[in-house]
Amino acid sequence: MRVSGLLEGALRHWKPVVLLVALLLVLSVDSPPPGSMEARVDRELTGLQFDFFSWEAGALWRKLSHGLLSPQRWMTEEARRAFVLDYLALVGEAQRLDGEIRQAYVAAGMTGPDGAGPDGADADSSDPNLETSELQARRREVRREIRARQPLAEAILEEQVAHVLADEGFDWLGQTMPPVKMHFTPLPQLLIISPRDRIERTYQLNLVHGLSTAEREAIEAEIDETFDVSSLVTGIGGLSAYPSMLLESSSINWVTEVTAHEWTHHYLTPRPLGWHYLSSGETRTINETVASIMGNEVGRRVVARYYPEYLPEEPEPGPEPEDDEEDDPEETAEPPAFDFRQEMRTTRVRVDELLAEGRIEEAERYMEERRQVFVRQGYAIRKLNQAYFAFHGAYADQPGAAGEDPIGPAVREAFARSPDLRTFVSRLAGVTTLEELEEVLETLPAEPSAAAAS
Repeated sequence: MRVSGLLEGALRHWKPVVLLVALLLVLSVDSPPPGSMEARVDRELTGLQFDFFSWEAGALWRKLSHGLLSPQRWMTEEARRAFVLDYLALVGEAQRLDGEIRQAYVAAGMTGPDGAGPDGADADSSDPNLETSELQARRREVRREIRARQPLAEAILEEQVAHVLADEGFDWLGQTMPPVKMHFTPLPQLLIISPRDRIERTYQLNLVHGLSTAEREAIEAEIDETFDVSSLVTGIGGLSAYPSMLLESSSINWVTEVTAHEWTHHYLTPRPLGWHYLSSGETRTINETVASIMGNEVGRRVVARYYPEYLPEEPEPGPEPEDDEEDDPEETAEPPAFDFRQEMRTTRVRVDELLAEGRIEEAERYMEERRQVFVRQGYAIRKLNQAYFAFHGAYADQPGAAGEDPIGPAVREAFARSPDLRTFVSRLAGVTTLEELEEVLETLPAEPSAAAAS
């Protein structure tokens, strides 16, 4: 009776999960028409596409297995907090060990601890395998501990994010809907395709994890040459499968933010803003900007409640600059620090101007010149092209790669003029175009509300 009761409760709890997974899979496997560029890309990259069905089956089984016991229910809040922080510290140690081992092989002119050099030749077994043997042994030990602790750490983080979401009104009969579910996992790499004459994400495809830089460059070169487009294979930090896929990180601020960001995509999936995500660039940008704002706000509130010593300080606005034409140039202050977001915004605006004038080759030369500027400033951007802006420009919660796109400022204004997060998301959940977004703004009070300040 006890076992059957647990199973019955688990199945009842997971009914909305099954529905959401079905919706996400339907959206993710929509096939392009035969003979189209998209279908040809799919065929050319058949062996490199990420297998979502297998991943979902494994991830859901792990979640269900842990959920039958839910040991976190018997832990105090202090014990939960300590467990998560210890888990993240282990992740940080594993990443440090990875870096030290990788650096040893790089210094020896080798690609990794498999013993193969750049030309594929076998390496001397005493160099650097022997030098890093203790590091590799320690890494294996840490990785075993991470795997053992991961299900419980995920469950605790899920419940902490869910409690904050419930406080914000995203619950039904005490349960956050859909339930917050996330999983640390190697993520797919994303292929983005944009036309060369404008910045627009016309197609995207999830590829397998772990493609090398050379492999990504080869895929991009083949796609660009075959279809005369701009493409980019890029890494991502999270993906709204169910449970959501999160890149492993030792940062509590990053983990809580991305968990809330991806949950927002889950929440929006059956609503117009989520259901029509792939329909247009406007819809996608509104969706991603709403999710980014939600991730920032909810993530910060989770950290403030459970891990307050890790809460970063809010930047205080500085004084407005004053014009003073009599300043002696030799006595002026040092040049301001490089502002990545502002410089990227400037780049995007200029690229849009050049493309609008039909000067495609000039725009592409300009982007490469600007990429080199970013690299010299310490930002390792491998490729800056139309596809880069088509991808990063959708995240318009702050100025940057979106350029002068009015969607980001409009969504931020809707947030500022909403009394709380639930109202903000509800107002925009049925919006799919800039025109509809502007109509919503016209109905809102002119004075900013408490959402941004709470």
